[in-house]
Amino acid sequence: MEQAVKYADIIIDISTKNVDRVFQYRIPSELIESVQVGSRVMVPFGKGDTMRKGYVVSITTVPSFAPERIKEIQDVVPGAVSVQEQMILLAWWMKERYGSTMNQALKTVIPVKSKVAPKEEKTIVSLKTSEELQELLGEAERKNFKARIRLYKALLENGELPYRLTAEKLGITNAMLKPLQEKGILTVKTETKSRDPIKDYERESRRVILNEEQQVAAETVITDYDAGKRGTYLLYGITGSGKTEVYMELIEHVLKQGKQAIVLIPEISLTYQTVMRFYRRFGNRVSIINSRLSAGERYDQLERAARGEIDIMIGPRSALFTPFANLGLIIIDEEHEGAYKSETSPRYHAREVARMRANMNHASLVLGSATPSMESYYKALHGEYKLLLLHNRAKKDSRLANVHVIDLREELAEGNRSVFSRKLRELMEERLQKGEQIMLFMNRRGYANFVSCRSCGEAMQCPHCDVSLTYHRDGTLKCHYCGHEILIPKICPDCGSPFIAPFGAGTQKLEEMTKKTFPNARVLRMDADTTAKKGAHEEILQAFSEGDADILIGTQMIVKGHDFPKVTLVGIMAADLSLYAPDFRSGERTFELLTQASGRAGRSELPGDVVIQTYAQDHFAITSAAEQDYEQFYKEELLYRKMMGYPPAVGILGITLSSKDERALVDAMGYFHKQILKEYCFENLVFIGPVDASPYKLNDIYRKILYIKNESYDILLKVRKSAQILEDGQECFKNINFQYDL
Repeated sequence: MEQAVKYADIIIDISTKNVDRVFQYRIPSELIESVQVGSRVMVPFGKGDTMRKGYVVSITTVPSFAPERIKEIQDVVPGAVSVQEQMILLAWWMKERYGSTMNQALKTVIPVKSKVAPKEEKTIVSLKTSEELQELLGEAERKNFKARIRLYKALLENGELPYRLTAEKLGITNAMLKPLQEKGILTVKTETKSRDPIKDYERESRRVILNEEQQVAAETVITDYDAGKRGTYLLYGITGSGKTEVYMELIEHVLKQGKQAIVLIPEISLTYQTVMRFYRRFGNRVSIINSRLSAGERYDQLERAARGEIDIMIGPRSALFTPFANLGLIIIDEEHEGAYKSETSPRYHAREVARMRANMNHASLVLGSATPSMESYYKALHGEYKLLLLHNRAKKDSRLANVHVIDLREELAEGNRSVFSRKLRELMEERLQKGEQIMLFMNRRGYANFVSCRSCGEAMQCPHCDVSLTYHRDGTLKCHYCGHEILIPKICPDCGSPFIAPFGAGTQKLEEMTKKTFPNARVLRMDADTTAKKGAHEEILQAFSEGDADILIGTQMIVKGHDFPKVTLVGIMAADLSLYAPDFRSGERTFELLTQASGRAGRSELPGDVVIQTYAQDHFAITSAAEQDYEQFYKEELLYRKMMGYPPAVGILGITLSSKDERALVDAMGYFHKQILKEYCFENLVFIGPVDASPYKLNDIYRKILYIKNESYDILLKVRKSAQILEDGQECFKNINFQYDL
């Protein structure tokens, strides 16, 4: 059978100034096996056919123009592509895949250089024995020296502490350390980090023995890896099943092969305890990136990675672009999290970019979750990913909590107007008497979700965004999109009525009601308002972990991966808040949140209870979450997605046009829609819209969106590329911004 002719799209002489177009070359039959995406090749270029070096960014069987005019690749250049070259190739792929400019893609993958003063690596070392430290801890507890309590506990657990991480995560200052140094309790070593992690950290002494399920999952990946197979794996394990221990086993294996690893964790889960688990296992070959770092500090960490000073980078989405030269493994924990999708151009998903980067490096990719995304589970069931299962909790004495679903309509009908159902109140009183801890989850911050006039019904709106302002207890109305803030007016600006009142409830109001209902309970609140200050997030979690509070109230940031042994009751105050959001993924997000929240209770030997309060007790997202039954949820949700034509059953391309000029936006979207309809009238596309985006106005910019559906991803990609050509060639789009989401 005759082999199909293949063509390569090639960037010539790679540089950041000369990469915005590709040139197509035919791959000769003798080179078909050796030419791959990322290969360096020699090609004849220009009128004189001067031999130039190029980089293959894609391979196709479809010629861009007349085949007889397409030149041939002459040779493949031996040797590996450098990290910098690979990052530019990755940027090109992202530009093509997500429809951004090359400049936007490059800024995403390559850090902006920023000079910072060289930093010495400091380590806090205890000069006391464990028994002496225990005595000092007891003394600090008697005197209620909270910072010292945190420090002594960390030293007892770890022996040595990296100074920067301890200062950032535990709030330990130099002024606090100085008297302890003078008393000979501890010292601060200043040195260049050792390249040998075993020298400074005991790695094997704290090693956890994997249970049978964990061992099977780890061995599956390791066996494939050693056989030269580099696949994508979905590690689906219930809450508390020990996914992190599997990750560390895999990391250790690839490190022994001289390779490096990237671990993506949602920013919200980047806690001191999480990061220290990796430090204890792998020592000072670990570094972290997070949003709290300045541009200079961030650049410095990536430079250390490029120089080979570290082997493991832990961080949110952007850590994916760590310039490791010998990348062997990428792990994405909590892969279902929405934070892995970029909201700015290029609108990439870390899951897809990670897969591309893994392919470029012949590395393995492991996705982990207790509630996998519909897309990932769909791919796993269809053989695109390999499915690894953890059905049981890692701790033998830990079991899933008892779940109680409370119908709030019945509560109201029987005269209970409180935010607490009778069952939740009864269980809270019982836990408080026992000295156990409680978490209350409300996925809305603020005191009330909006303020409106009872006379004319008008809600107080943000003048810059098409959303209502949120009421806060200090008497202010705030926009949670642009930050606009005003004092609550005494009279209605529309009708002059004095009858203005807040409606709904947020975490701030829940805190007030909890303190009123349980006056002797110690209450902490954790949301975007209380954690705005640097280090506040960790401070609140640390205080709750140390037993300084009985009840922790918060938004979704309290339900993400935290492990509090004394938490035996979780109250989900309004399960419907995310269920009726204007998004086809609302059911999936509700199931994820409820399952994750339920997973916080009873993680140790103490049995746990979860109370889900809802007005929609029969909705399958809520019944499946109550039973912790992901498979049942997946079946029902997939049926709904197939009926309605949503991913993963059908592909969707979203094209958003935005402008400060509303009239120009309406005209531009009308013309754009008409042209796309005309060009693709025979492709069986389904159009939805154009409609106003949600919110329609954001920071004084108006936004309209057109959705296009088709079962073929390739056709949607073709439409997106046509849209870009149309965007570049029309005067009516001069002041219109385009954004693509595919």
